[in-house]
Amino acid sequence: MVTALDEIFRAEWGRVLAGLVGVLGDFDLAEDAAQEAFTIAADHWPRDGVPANPRAWLMRTARNRAVDRIRRDRALAARMGLLVAAREAEAPMTTTDERLELIFTCCHPALAIEAQVALTLRALGGLTTDEIARAFLVPEPTMAQRLVRAKRKIKAAGIPFRMPPDHLLRERLDAVLTVVYLIFNEGYGGRDELAAEAIWLGRALTELLPAIGEVRGLLAMMLLHDSRRRTRFRDGELVLLGDQDRSQWDAAQIARGRAELDRAIALGGRGPYVLQAAIASLHAETPCDWPQIAALYAELARLTASPVVELNRAIAVAETEGPEAGLRIVDGLGLHDFRYLHSTRAELLRRLGRTGEARDAYRRARALTDDGAERRFLERRLTELAAEPVTEPAAGEDP
Repeated sequence: MVTALDEIFRAEWGRVLAGLVGVLGDFDLAEDAAQEAFTIAADHWPRDGVPANPRAWLMRTARNRAVDRIRRDRALAARMGLLVAAREAEAPMTTTDERLELIFTCCHPALAIEAQVALTLRALGGLTTDEIARAFLVPEPTMAQRLVRAKRKIKAAGIPFRMPPDHLLRERLDAVLTVVYLIFNEGYGGRDELAAEAIWLGRALTELLPAIGEVRGLLAMMLLHDSRRRTRFRDGELVLLGDQDRSQWDAAQIARGRAELDRAIALGGRGPYVLQAAIASLHAETPCDWPQIAALYAELARLTASPVVELNRAIAVAETEGPEAGLRIVDGLGLHDFRYLHSTRAELLRRLGRTGEARDAYRRARALTDDGAERRFLERRLTELAAEPVTEPAAGEDP
């Protein structure tokens, strides 16, 4: 019963909160009313049974609680008539448009990106402050203050609870997709619940904006990468793509990801998330089509002008043209404080037999790495290289 309730709460939290924010125009008041409604449901439903329409029950209870709160707070009395009318209406207040409005409010460019991420997880994902804090490895009071500041900013700046106008929609949608992408990336390093929240948000966005290719491209990319989740770590240790047990990849999830990718392409999607999904799909093939992966990374680099994308292209080029070709690209990038540049460079140098340089690059990557699993992986590589003789570049070779 608890599991069923959890599933209902997770599915309905965003809809209930969106409906309340839309009527109240006050994030804190709406959240308090929603929390009370869900608390009452957790108490009553195990005893009385889940109602036939859980969302309507939750909305009705939350509206009642909001009315009671307003009655106790004379400063909000002006809103009484609107709420009483909503309380008496037969139709549910919340719609998919209101959920869409809520996520665009959470991802308003006036808010700092870390506040956008936290508020999105709280409002749409229903995560508690403690859960969000643990996911992002910050103290709970720090995350609580981050959420408080974000809500105050919304109120003080008069950020409207509505969809942006058409001429701003593309820019604002990019912010929404970026937030979901960041949440997924944070979870992909081993925080499975956070990755699951990002996928849930991605599915919600495809429901709300079904005809936009980049929205489906983002969901496709997340599904395809997440299909390898069970094999990325073994006994807590990082396992590289080439060493993963492909028989343990989630074939059904790969199929769902590719189906979303097909829909994205059919809708004319050619943006960064569609390209990343296409690359992830190729990685799931045996053998990998490295020339095509390199070509897609080249197109992605053209769109984004990102040196990190170029670093990934270098890896694909190394697979097709050899480690020297990949190393030439890596050495032209200005990512001197990016740990993955140094770990990639170390691997290419190792493959070229330039052991001493490889050790130095691995040490630099380790110095820039806080993640425990990644540090242990780099230390294993250094231990393996310790048994190999140090080699120098051949005459005429760049060090």
